Amino acid sequence: MADTLFTRTPRDELPEGFRPAWDMLNKLTGEPTFIEVFGQAPELVNLVMSEFYMKTFFGGRVEQRYKQLVRLRLSIVHGCRTCNKQNVPGALEAGVSQAQVDAMIEGRYPGALFTPAEQAVLEYADQMVLTNMNGQVGPELFHRLREHFSEPEILELGVVMAIVAGMAKLSFLLNLVEKEDYCPFVPG
Repeated sequence: MADTLFTRTPRDELPEGFRPAWDMLNKLTGEPTFIEVFGQAPELVNLVMSEFYMKTFFGGRVEQRYKQLVRLRLSIVHGCRTCNKQNVPGALEAGVSQAQVDAMIEGRYPGALFTPAEQAVLEYADQMVLTNMNGQVGPELFHRLREHFSEPEILELGVVMAIVAGMAKLSFLLNLVEKEDYCPFVPG
Protein backbone atom coordinates (compact mmCIF):
# COMPACT_ATOMS: atom_id res chain seq x y z
CA MET A 1 0.00 0.00 0.00
CA ALA A 2 1.19 3.51 -0.77
CA ASP A 3 2.50 5.29 2.31
CA THR A 4 1.57 8.91 1.66
CA LEU A 5 1.74 11.75 4.15
CA PHE A 6 -1.45 13.20 2.69
CA THR A 7 -4.87 12.72 4.24
CA ARG A 8 -6.92 10.01 2.59
CA THR A 9 -10.62 10.59 2.11
CA PRO A 10 -12.53 7.35 2.77
CA ARG A 11 -14.63 6.16 -0.16
CA ASP A 12 -17.95 6.93 1.56
CA GLU A 13 -16.82 10.53 2.22
CA LEU A 14 -15.71 11.19 -1.37
CA PRO A 15 -17.96 13.29 -3.60
CA GLU A 16 -20.52 10.96 -5.19
CA GLY A 17 -19.01 11.39 -8.67
CA PHE A 18 -15.58 10.16 -7.49
CA ARG A 19 -16.77 6.85 -6.08
CA PRO A 20 -16.78 5.09 -9.48
CA ALA A 21 -13.14 6.15 -9.97
CA TRP A 22 -12.31 4.82 -6.49
CA ASP A 23 -14.10 1.55 -7.32
CA MET A 24 -12.27 1.20 -10.65
CA LEU A 25 -8.83 1.89 -9.14
CA ASN A 26 -9.47 -0.41 -6.20
CA LYS A 27 -10.67 -3.22 -8.49
CA LEU A 28 -7.77 -2.91 -10.96
CA THR A 29 -4.93 -2.10 -8.59
CA GLY A 30 -6.06 -2.51 -4.99
CA GLU A 31 -4.57 0.98 -4.55
CA PRO A 32 -7.13 3.86 -4.70
CA THR A 33 -4.82 6.28 -2.84
CA PHE A 34 -4.70 8.74 -5.76
CA ILE A 35 -8.47 9.32 -5.64
CA GLU A 36 -8.52 9.29 -1.83
CA VAL A 37 -5.90 12.06 -1.66
CA PHE A 38 -7.08 14.11 -4.63
CA GLY A 39 -10.68 13.82 -3.41
CA GLN A 40 -9.81 16.84 -1.25
CA ALA A 41 -9.43 18.88 -4.45
CA PRO A 42 -12.33 17.92 -6.73
CA GLU A 43 -11.34 20.46 -9.39
CA LEU A 44 -7.99 18.67 -9.81
CA VAL A 45 -9.62 15.25 -10.14
CA ASN A 46 -11.92 16.81 -12.74
CA LEU A 47 -8.91 18.25 -14.59
CA VAL A 48 -7.13 14.90 -14.75
CA MET A 49 -10.05 12.52 -15.17
CA SER A 50 -12.59 14.52 -17.18
CA GLU A 51 -10.57 17.11 -19.05
CA PHE A 52 -7.50 15.00 -19.80
CA TYR A 53 -8.56 11.35 -19.76
CA MET A 54 -12.09 11.64 -21.13
CA LYS A 55 -11.50 14.39 -23.70
CA THR A 56 -7.93 13.74 -24.84
CA PHE A 57 -6.76 10.29 -23.81
CA PHE A 58 -9.99 8.42 -24.61
CA GLY A 59 -11.04 11.03 -27.18
CA GLY A 60 -8.90 13.18 -29.42
CA ARG A 61 -7.42 12.53 -32.85
CA VAL A 62 -5.12 9.57 -32.22
CA GLU A 63 -6.36 5.99 -32.24
CA GLN A 64 -6.71 4.59 -28.71
CA ARG A 65 -4.27 1.73 -29.34
CA TYR A 66 -1.35 4.14 -29.77
CA LYS A 67 -2.19 6.07 -26.61
CA GLN A 68 -2.42 2.84 -24.66
CA LEU A 69 0.96 1.73 -26.05
CA VAL A 70 2.75 4.90 -24.94
CA ARG A 71 1.04 5.01 -21.55
CA LEU A 72 2.02 1.40 -20.87
CA ARG A 73 5.57 1.92 -22.10
CA LEU A 74 6.01 4.90 -19.78
CA SER A 75 4.59 3.07 -16.76
CA ILE A 76 6.81 0.05 -17.44
CA VAL A 77 9.98 2.16 -17.71
CA HIS A 78 9.05 4.35 -14.74
CA GLY A 79 8.30 1.31 -12.59
CA CYS A 80 4.85 2.31 -11.41
CA ARG A 81 3.27 -0.93 -10.15
CA THR A 82 -0.10 0.74 -9.58
CA CYS A 83 -0.04 2.14 -13.12
CA ASN A 84 1.04 -1.17 -14.66
CA LYS A 85 -1.85 -2.95 -12.96
CA GLN A 86 -4.30 -0.73 -14.82
CA ASN A 87 -2.34 -0.02 -18.00
CA VAL A 88 -1.78 -3.66 -19.01
CA PRO A 89 -5.54 -4.40 -19.05
CA GLY A 90 -6.16 -1.08 -20.84
CA ALA A 91 -3.61 -1.93 -23.53
CA LEU A 92 -4.96 -5.47 -23.95
CA GLU A 93 -8.51 -4.10 -24.24
CA ALA A 94 -7.30 -1.71 -26.97
CA GLY A 95 -5.96 -4.64 -29.00
CA VAL A 96 -2.35 -4.84 -27.85
CA SER A 97 -1.33 -8.50 -27.59
CA GLN A 98 0.22 -10.16 -24.55
CA ALA A 99 3.30 -10.89 -26.70
CA GLN A 100 3.58 -7.16 -27.41
CA VAL A 101 3.25 -6.35 -23.69
CA ASP A 102 5.98 -8.88 -22.89
CA ALA A 103 8.28 -7.40 -25.55
CA MET A 104 7.65 -3.88 -24.21
CA ILE A 105 8.64 -5.06 -20.73
CA GLU A 106 11.92 -6.23 -22.28
CA GLY A 107 12.28 -2.93 -24.20
CA ARG A 108 12.13 -4.61 -27.61
CA TYR A 109 9.93 -3.63 -30.54
CA PRO A 110 10.56 -6.29 -33.20
CA GLY A 111 8.91 -5.87 -36.58
CA ALA A 112 7.42 -9.33 -36.23
CA LEU A 113 5.29 -8.05 -33.32
CA PHE A 114 4.89 -4.32 -33.95
CA THR A 115 3.85 -2.41 -37.03
CA PRO A 116 6.13 0.42 -38.22
CA ALA A 117 3.65 2.93 -36.74
CA GLU A 118 3.72 1.16 -33.37
CA GLN A 119 7.51 1.02 -33.43
CA ALA A 120 7.72 4.75 -34.13
CA VAL A 121 5.26 5.56 -31.33
CA LEU A 122 7.18 3.40 -28.84
CA GLU A 123 10.46 5.04 -29.81
CA TYR A 124 8.74 8.41 -29.30
CA ALA A 125 7.74 7.21 -25.82
CA ASP A 126 11.34 6.20 -25.11
CA GLN A 127 12.39 9.77 -25.84
CA MET A 128 9.82 11.02 -23.33
CA VAL A 129 10.65 8.76 -20.36
CA LEU A 130 11.62 10.76 -17.30
CA THR A 131 15.01 9.05 -17.03
CA ASN A 132 16.01 10.01 -20.60
CA MET A 133 17.54 13.41 -19.96
CA ASN A 134 18.74 13.71 -23.57
CA GLY A 135 15.55 12.58 -25.30
CA GLN A 136 14.56 14.32 -28.49
CA VAL A 137 12.68 13.74 -31.69
CA GLY A 138 15.32 14.04 -34.37
CA PRO A 139 14.71 14.14 -38.12
CA GLU A 140 14.76 10.35 -38.56
CA LEU A 141 12.16 9.64 -35.85
CA PHE A 142 10.09 12.65 -36.90
CA HIS A 143 9.93 11.38 -40.50
CA ARG A 144 8.96 7.88 -39.36
CA LEU A 145 6.21 9.35 -37.17
CA ARG A 146 5.03 11.54 -40.08
CA GLU A 147 4.65 8.45 -42.27
CA HIS A 148 1.77 7.41 -40.01
CA PHE A 149 0.56 10.51 -38.17
CA SER A 150 -0.26 14.14 -38.90
CA GLU A 151 1.65 16.81 -37.01
CA PRO A 152 -1.36 17.52 -34.74
CA GLU A 153 -1.51 13.79 -33.94
CA ILE A 154 2.20 13.74 -33.05
CA LEU A 155 1.60 16.74 -30.81
CA GLU A 156 -1.38 15.00 -29.19
CA LEU A 157 0.71 11.91 -28.46
CA GLY A 158 3.37 14.18 -26.94
CA VAL A 159 0.86 15.93 -24.69
CA VAL A 160 -0.59 12.57 -23.61
CA MET A 161 2.88 11.34 -22.68
CA ALA A 162 3.82 14.59 -20.93
CA ILE A 163 0.71 14.50 -18.74
CA VAL A 164 1.00 10.78 -18.01
CA ALA A 165 4.70 11.09 -17.15
CA GLY A 166 4.16 14.22 -15.08
CA MET A 167 1.32 12.66 -13.11
CA ALA A 168 3.46 9.57 -12.54
CA LYS A 169 6.29 11.70 -11.20
CA LEU A 170 3.89 13.59 -8.91
CA SER A 171 2.41 10.29 -7.73
CA PHE A 172 5.92 9.03 -6.91
CA LEU A 173 6.83 12.24 -5.08
CA LEU A 174 3.69 12.14 -2.95
CA ASN A 175 3.79 8.33 -2.44
CA LEU A 176 0.36 7.84 -4.00
CA VAL A 177 1.29 4.66 -5.90
CA GLU A 178 3.14 1.42 -5.39
CA LYS A 179 6.48 1.16 -7.15
CA GLU A 180 8.02 -1.84 -8.88
CA ASP A 181 11.26 -3.14 -7.36
CA TYR A 182 13.20 -1.65 -10.28
CA CYS A 183 11.55 1.80 -10.11
CA PRO A 184 14.21 4.49 -10.60
CA PHE A 185 12.20 6.97 -8.50
CA VAL A 186 12.88 5.62 -5.05
CA PRO A 187 13.86 8.23 -2.46
CA GLY A 188 17.57 8.22 -1.64
